[in-house]
Amino acid sequence: MTTDRITLKGLRARGRHGVLAAERELGQEFVVDVTLFLDTAKAAAGDDLTQTVHYGELAEALVKVVEGEPVNLIETLAQRLADVCLAHAVVDGAEVSVHKPAAPVPVPFDDVVVTIERSRP
Repeated sequence: MTTDRITLKGLRARGRHGVLAAERELGQEFVVDVTLFLDTAKAAAGDDLTQTVHYGELAEALVKVVEGEPVNLIETLAQRLADVCLAHAVVDGAEVSVHKPAAPVPVPFDDVVVTIERSRP
């Protein structure tokens, strides 16, 4: 089992996800946390970026997904983000949390979060 992790926390992007027309029209900020599970030993031994995940490029790819095609559910958005993470051959698994702090909830709340875990078969 891989115990190494790379984590991006608090990645912010504006998206138009949700089931309500106002969410699609106005958009809102989404916050993404991602943890990648991988073996970084080879990258560390050779001090070689090509043997790990470039987290700057990953952040840009994740933002493109959030800013891209709208979906009804943040569960769907989380899956799309996990797919981006797992596209890297060195990644064995990923945990993705999508925060929707401005969700249209009619009572006081701090945050709505969907967290999924995905791994290679």
